Amino acid sequence: MAPAVLIENLQKRYGTVEAVKDVTLTVESGEIFGLLGPNGAGKTTTLRALCTLTTPDAGKIEVSGISVLANPKVARQKLGYVAQEVALDKVLTGRELLQLQAALYHLPKAIAKQRIETVLDLLNLQEYANKKTGTYSGGLRKRLDLAAGLLHAPDVLVLDEPTVGLDIESRFIVWEFLRKLRASGTTVLITSHYLEEIDALADRVAIIDRGVVIASGTPSQLKDRVGGDRITLRIREFSPIEEAETAKHLLQALPLVQEVIINSAQGNSLNLVVTPQNDALITIQQALNTAGLPIFGIAQSRPSLDDVYLAATGRTLMDAELAAVANRDPKAEKKQNMR
Repeated sequence: MAPAVLIENLQKRYGTVEAVKDVTLTVESGEIFGLLGPNGAGKTTTLRALCTLTTPDAGKIEVSGISVLANPKVARQKLGYVAQEVALDKVLTGRELLQLQAALYHLPKAIAKQRIETVLDLLNLQEYANKKTGTYSGGLRKRLDLAAGLLHAPDVLVLDEPTVGLDIESRFIVWEFLRKLRASGTTVLITSHYLEEIDALADRVAIIDRGVVIASGTPSQLKDRVGGDRITLRIREFSPIEEAETAKHLLQALPLVQEVIINSAQGNSLNLVVTPQNDALITIQQALNTAGLPIFGIAQSRPSLDDVYLAATGRTLMDAELAAVANRDPKAEKKQNMR
C-alpha cells in the first residue's frame, strides 16, 4: 500500500536563497506526522510544494501513490491545505463561506449540505455558523479555516502552524480535534515550531534545519537517541568563553558526563548530557566548587525535542528562531510569498 505522502530529495531555490536543500520523508496513512523546525527552515516551502502551490526544482512528491508533479489536479483532490495565515471573507457567515468552498470543489448540493453540517459539528461551530466571520475570535477563525480544509473529505490534511497566535484554550481545542481526526482515519501533516505541540500530537516527527531533515522518528525514539538526562548550567549570567571552555574540559572528565555543548547564544551556558543518577547535580557542583568556578544557575531535566535539535545543530530551536529573525530579508521574503 502506498504511503499517504512520499517526498524524496526535494529541492527548491528562490533566487540565491536555497529554501529546501534536500528533504526526504514518508508519512503513513492514519498518522499525525510533525515537521518541526524554526522559521526559515524550509517547512512551509515543503508543504507548498506538496500542495501544488509551488513547483520544486528537483525531487519526487506523491500523495496516496499519485504524482503531485505529473498529476496535480488529481493530487489536489486528495489534499486539504490550511495555511498559517487565515484568509476569510469578513462579510460572509461561516456557513456561507463553507457553501462557497463546496462550490469551488464542485461538490453536489446534497453532499455539500451534509458535509457542511458534519464539519460544523466536528469543530463545534454550529453556534456561530450564521454569524459573519468578521465577528469571530482568532480561535473561531482558525477552526472555520480547518473546517474549509476538511470539506471535501481529503485523505491528507496539511496544516502549516495551525495554532500560531492562539490562546491556550483554543490551542487545546485544535489539538483535540486533530486527535479525533486521526482516530477517524485521516492523515495529518503538521508543521510547528512549538516543541510541546509536536511532542503531544505527533506519532512521528522530522526535524528540519536549513532545508535538510536532520532527524526523524517517533518523539520517544528521538529523545532516547540523545540519551541520558539534561543539565543546563551557567557559570555566570554571561560567562567569558575561556571560563566556559575550562568548565567544559573539567566536566567532560567526570564519568557520569556523556557530552557537553557550549551554547554561545545563551551567554556561553553549558548543556550537558549525563547518565541518570540521583546525585548528578551534587557531583557536578562539587567538581566546579573544587576548581573554584562559581555556579549562577543549574537545572536537570529529562530529554526533550529541543535537546534533539541541540545535539544535532549545537543550538536550541529558540536560538535558531532568533537567528532567523535577525537574518530575515524582507524583500526576499515578500518575493517568496508571491511565488
